[in-house]
Amino acid sequence: MATARTKTKTVFEKGGVFIHTTVGTSEDDDTLLGGRVRLIDKGECQFMEWNPLNDHEIDDEQPDKEWAVINAVGYKKQTNQDQVSGSPSEKVTVQQPTRRSKYAMKFYLNDLRSIKRSKPSLGWSYLLFVLKDGVTLPALHFHEGGSKEMMRNIERYVTITRSTDDPRQFLVTPNDSHALSKSIHELHIFGETSAGYVSKFFKDPYSATMGGFSKVTNFLRDSLVTQTAQHRPLDEMAELMPDLPRVEINPRTEPGYELITQSTLGPRPEVKREDPVIPEEWQGHLDVDGRVVRIHELIQRIFHGGLYHSNRKEVWKFLLNFYEWSSTKKDRQELRKQKEDDYFRMKLQWKSISDEQAKRNSSHRDNVCLVDKDVSRTDRTHPCFEGQNNPNISMLYDILMTYCQFNFDLGYVQGMSDLLSPILVVMEDEVDAFWCFVGFMDMEGVRNNFDLDQEGMKQQLINLNTLLHFLDPELYNYLDSKDSSNLYFCFRWLLIKFKREFSFADIMRLWEVMWTSLPCNNFHLLICLSILDTEKPTLIQNDCGFNDILKHINELSLNIDIEDTLKKAEGIYLQLAQCEQLPGTIKDILGLHGDDHTNGHIDCEDSNNSSIEMIPHPNAETAF
Repeated sequence: MATARTKTKTVFEKGGVFIHTTVGTSEDDDTLLGGRVRLIDKGECQFMEWNPLNDHEIDDEQPDKEWAVINAVGYKKQTNQDQVSGSPSEKVTVQQPTRRSKYAMKFYLNDLRSIKRSKPSLGWSYLLFVLKDGVTLPALHFHEGGSKEMMRNIERYVTITRSTDDPRQFLVTPNDSHALSKSIHELHIFGETSAGYVSKFFKDPYSATMGGFSKVTNFLRDSLVTQTAQHRPLDEMAELMPDLPRVEINPRTEPGYELITQSTLGPRPEVKREDPVIPEEWQGHLDVDGRVVRIHELIQRIFHGGLYHSNRKEVWKFLLNFYEWSSTKKDRQELRKQKEDDYFRMKLQWKSISDEQAKRNSSHRDNVCLVDKDVSRTDRTHPCFEGQNNPNISMLYDILMTYCQFNFDLGYVQGMSDLLSPILVVMEDEVDAFWCFVGFMDMEGVRNNFDLDQEGMKQQLINLNTLLHFLDPELYNYLDSKDSSNLYFCFRWLLIKFKREFSFADIMRLWEVMWTSLPCNNFHLLICLSILDTEKPTLIQNDCGFNDILKHINELSLNIDIEDTLKKAEGIYLQLAQCEQLPGTIKDILGLHGDDHTNGHIDCEDSNNSSIEMIPHPNAETAF
């Protein structure tokens, strides 16, 4: 796999940072050891080091009675036995430090367990670092300020969450840990200031699994944030520091909004799911030339039951617009050969970029860096991607880099690897996976998620807010009372289409159902409502606050029943579709302007020459 050549760079440096220690003959002799602290990024790892500036002030003939350097990252108290034997209690893993580095310390950020901050009233602020092996390092006192800036820079590489037991203690989770691999990983596209705002907002305050999301800086700062900032109380905000302005999404300000009470809605119909489409059934939809027949019936079956796994490799190519529904087997063979040539031509283009060219192509360097970092963390617990030197990881990398060559304007945005990995697992072929991924990315409800202006994400949240306000005013009002009616906790669901919420088997089922574009526009929003409806009793009965809601929603990951969710989502659709006084805004969101939209079926005539584009759709551009 191609990798970007990384350079060591100093991310943060600050002088006037002291260690307060006792040296000499009396423990009452307090000495301030001045020095500089630096946070260094070496690409594959990051470490922090503190070096004293005034070692000559220390009497080197007087050994430190309490601390002995034992390894590359910390100090350890000497026991009496250690002092007698003259050897530390652990094996020294580095060379004996010289006098110049006697009080120096260095540790990797991934070795951190926690950080403790001083009380604001104690004067000089300090940070106390505790490592995973239990070693507590001497506190670093920032006499000239800078502790907060240090924390913000550390948080660029690890996830920091406030402890529920001690508000001054912060737990550290490495970004390459198993817990964080369940979320979208750290994004370099954020500016240093906004990175802290966004990543802390979307992460779980306790298990830290959310991470940053792609290109949402403008979305948060410009698109949705109101001009007048309103800040939540600090005790409720937990680790949402610094203050994040409250976002107001009010559907009533949208043109055409009509207030209809919940009593207008009838009972929610019960829905039954069907068995998946088995191989024999799929073969029954192919004529002698390999053309798909009874397309409408097949798409209905996929929506109501999904596909048997062995069918996915072939049927997904139709659902993702790699093949036209009207194509013959011969047509598809010819197209496949053409697409294979196109793919490897684009792949060769980026593969042949020389080092000299790369030096003058910042976009290419950025793509290489982001893709290389992302694929090394994508679904590594799945059998297809686990282990070292896995060829599927290289294939994932090559497909994403080739997509950058295919879509110059967009390039690579972190989160795309999550959308690709299930497709690659199903296709088991680089070319097929690439063109199916292109089809997925070209869907309106997907590609807009990665637009720089984030208007697509903004509109989805507004639409979801509008639907929830109409469907369940009780839940909406409750969330509003907890400063959560902006539904930011649904952001990850929408951004990568629930990829992190379901198992591989379940997300395949969910995606193929959504790819049918049935039974309405924006069906994925009804899936969000289905999940929220299921969790409503838990949220309200436990009086969950702002942070509790974030925590609970994140803990749903891999614990959501896919079949129950789909049944309830379809039931919500039927309930809304059967409402005689459905507001125009709701109709616009769901595309309910036809004469018959109450049974989840699309009226169309079967034709051997039909294609998916020929199936009537209320709004083809926003079908997803």
